This record gives sequence, structure tokens and C-alpha cells, in this order.
Amino acid sequence: MDTEPPGKGPAMNWIDNFVRPKIRSFLSNKRETPENLWVKDPESGEMVFYRDLEANQWVVPNSGYHMKIKPVDRLKTFLDDGAYELVPVPSVPQDPLRFRAQKRYVDQLKENRAKTGFDDAVLVAFGRLYEREVTVAVQDFDFLAGSLGMAAGQGIITGLETAAARKTPFILFVASGGARMQEGVLGLMQMPRTTVAVLRLREAGLPFFVVLTNPTTGGVTASYAMLGDVHIAEPGALIGFAGQRVIEQTIREKLPKGFQRSEYLYQHGMVDMVVHRHNLRATIGSLAAILTRAPANEAITAGGTRAIAAQASLREAALAAEGDDDIAPPATAAHAE
Repeated sequence: MDTEPPGKGPAMNWIDNFVRPKIRSFLSNKRETPENLWVKDPESGEMVFYRDLEANQWVVPNSGYHMKIKPVDRLKTFLDDGAYELVPVPSVPQDPLRFRAQKRYVDQLKENRAKTGFDDAVLVAFGRLYEREVTVAVQDFDFLAGSLGMAAGQGIITGLETAAARKTPFILFVASGGARMQEGVLGLMQMPRTTVAVLRLREAGLPFFVVLTNPTTGGVTASYAMLGDVHIAEPGALIGFAGQRVIEQTIREKLPKGFQRSEYLYQHGMVDMVVHRHNLRATIGSLAAILTRAPANEAITAGGTRAIAAQASLREAALAAEGDDDIAPPATAAHAE
């Protein structure tokens, strides 16, 4: 006569045969929830749904804070119909100094290439802006802080040379922590190399627009980022060479409020205008048409008018919210906060 083992009665069989499989099925089939569905606004602390940010070009709707935007998203929102052609950048030696700290430099490159999907920090593209051909380069801060090494320097030079060869304006979106220390003097040498390429574009009589985004610092600020024909900054962008703490320790004085931010630099003549991300397309399109003496384009005119009106109202709202008397309201111009 068969007998059930101790502890294996009908209740235990029901748990083993029905309840536990159901639990396992529920856990295994549970839909994975994407991470970072909500993004915290660094300025106000507000939690914003990432799809709302994505639809708003990664600008926080309420505060107007400009978050970092990926190069591909930048190009899609800036160029006509989001269409562009990537320009190949010549390869350079990967690790000429065989640099090693906590990690080998070659391993850092592999990790960042896997993370971003690109070979280095600079992406060069060719497309159209209001039906006119332009060459655009974007620095990706997610790739080793957008640092300037041999590959990034070659990317900037390729963009400038492509613009000169195709007779187009060159637009550069800058985001960088400075020269890449892992390449030592070879990274620093990209400063004069890119400067020579900028001069060649100038000799060709073609405009060079620099858009300074958050952050733009170090050797990049000391070279091609300040050699444009027009310097445009996004609102609230940190722009400078040395850090604020280093400057304060050197001069032994407290720096003024907003020091090294785009609005402060605009007031002191270091940048030409501060433009909201939504209005960059219309503003640069208008300036490119003027500097290249292109025929009038109704789309540019309408977009530019809306940009000026929107920027003026946004600027006034931001100043009212901050209550900052150190920054005087500007005249009607294409800049905003």
C-alpha cells in the first residue's frame, strides 16, 4: 500500500503543482520596466517624464533647464526633416602613449564606444538647413566628457575641410571638458591643428557658427570654440577655461553670481547671443542666409520672427523668477533663457 511521504499531503502537492509554478510564471513573464522613466530637473528638483523631455528637445518644460542632448537627437531636430549624411572621419592611432591609470585607455575607448555607438566624441554630418546645404559637427559629452584627443581633433578638422570643399557654412555644437589627458601633448596639439583648419575656412569666405553648450571648458574653450564668426550659447551653459574654485583660490576673491554662465558672458561680450534650443534652427538659418547673401526664404523669416518673440518672453520670465538684478534685461534680440 502506497503511503505519502511525511509533509507531502494534498495541501503541499497543491502548492508545489499550482501555486509555485504560477508565481514563477508571473515573475518570469513580468514585463521589464525601462530604467530612468523619470528624470530629475537639476535646477528645480522636478521629476519629468523622459518622453516629455524627448519631445521637448531635452529642455525641461517648466524651468527651461537645458539638459544634455545626444548628437543624433541634435541633428534630427536641427536639420531639415531630420535627414543627414554622416561624414567619415579618418582613423588615428588609438593609444599612442599606451596610457594606463585605474583602467587602460584602450579599455576606456571600448567602453565609451559601446555606450555611445560612435568611434569618438565628434560626429560630423552633412545636411540641409532651410533647404540650404550645411556641414555640422557635434561633440558628445557622453564620450569621455567630449574631451579633445587626436580622433576628436581630426573630426573637427574633417568637418571644417568638408565645409570648405562643399562651400557650405560650418556649424559646431561644442560640449567638452577640455583636452584628453590620456593622449598628453598629442591631445594638446589638436588646438593649433584645429585653429589652422578654422583659418582655412575663413580664407574660403565661409561662415563658422559655434554653439556653446553645457559645459564648454578647458583647451576647447582656448581654441576652436572661440574662433567662430558668431558665438551662440545655450541658456545656463557653463563656459570657461579654468574652474571657478581654481580661480577663486588663485585670486583669493569671491566670484560674482552667474560667473562663467552664458548669460553673464553675454553681458560681458564673450558670446554674441544666448539662444533657446528651440530657436537655434531659425536663428542660425537666418544668420547663415545673411552671411552667405542667400536669397530670401519665407520659412526662415517666419521662424526668425517667432524665435525673437519667444526668446524675449522666456528671458523676461526667467529674470522675474530668479529676481537677479545683476543681469540687466537685454534689448530685443535673438537670445533667451
